[in-house]
Amino acid sequence: MKMPSSMVIAVAAAFVVIAALLVVPARTFAHCDTLDGPVVMDARTALDNGDVTPVLKWVSKNDEAEIREAFQKTLAVRSRGPEAKELADMYFFETLVRIHRAGEDAPYTGLKPAGTELDPAVVAADKALQSGSVDELVRMVNDAVAAGIGARFAHAREMKEHVNESVEAGREYIEAYVTFVHYVEKLHLDAAGTAAHHAEAEPGEESHKKEH
Repeated sequence: MKMPSSMVIAVAAAFVVIAALLVVPARTFAHCDTLDGPVVMDARTALDNGDVTPVLKWVSKNDEAEIREAFQKTLAVRSRGPEAKELADMYFFETLVRIHRAGEDAPYTGLKPAGTELDPAVVAADKALQSGSVDELVRMVNDAVAAGIGARFAHAREMKEHVNESVEAGREYIEAYVTFVHYVEKLHLDAAGTAAHHAEAEPGEESHKKEH
């Protein structure tokens, strides 16, 4: 089946954008953004089997029609040869991951290469689900939390000893105090399940700073 030239051009343009994003230096990314992450792995399976079902769980019902349409376009283009297949697959991966991230109200900056370094806790979380045991993950998180609280507490405590020596010393203490309290507050909110999923910052953080 011959594809309309406009569709081929659109897919090619998407591939160029993806290629540019892949060379952007990475910080820390959720593994759903990576080419070897679970979203893209399900997408590969769906495309190879010609069945979109495995990827639909990654998007909301409202976005399902868009994914189905992108899937059919991808199947049509990828049948034109190896180069077209690579280009079309990347177009579908990009579309799927972008819509998935939007559904989480999370930022999206493009797909990251396979092997992108992940937070150890993310890796441990996946291993926990695979093994059926969460013990190692709990130990890892508990150790990190204890170390984080301890370090910030020690710094705030040290600054408090000098709080009345000068205005500058007082300001240093307040900075350490706010950092310590906000860190503990965020941990508690996350543990209680009240923090926003994939939030970049706590709502009302500025107001908290003013209060302290």
